[in-house]
Amino acid sequence: MLPYNGNLKQYSRQLRENMTDAERRLWAKIRMRQLKGYRFYRQKPVGDYIVDFFCPKAKLVIEIDGSHHLVGETIKYDRIRDDYLSSLGLRVLRFSNSDVLTHIEGVVKRIEDKIPLSPPFSKGETANSLKTATSPSAKGKTR
Repeated sequence: MLPYNGNLKQYSRQLRENMTDAERRLWAKIRMRQLKGYRFYRQKPVGDYIVDFFCPKAKLVIEIDGSHHLVGETIKYDRIRDDYLSSLGLRVLRFSNSDVLTHIEGVVKRIEDKIPLSPPFSKGETANSLKTATSPSAKGKTR
């Protein structure tokens, strides 16, 4: 389980209510399991940070950066933040607001490329249980 700072919960709610245009545009493309059946969360607290978008099953964080992320101390802060998230086993993808607003399909394609082909199994489900339940020889058999 990932570390979580409960003090960030209210702030993350405020961020969800006040998403940027770029965040709204990407959210429309990744919400409701639109990418390979994976679920994404928006403005999710992870440790002492709030990430823009998070897919726990793919261990993927997506950050949408405004122009202030390209200068001075913010570059250093983002590097420290990304290193921390990586230390938790998460991959971080960063896109600029401009990329999202002008090349949304390319952004979505890059995200899809980082997601495994099919979602992980549900709790208690295995490849063998799926094969058995769907194989022709399993039809008509009772357990």
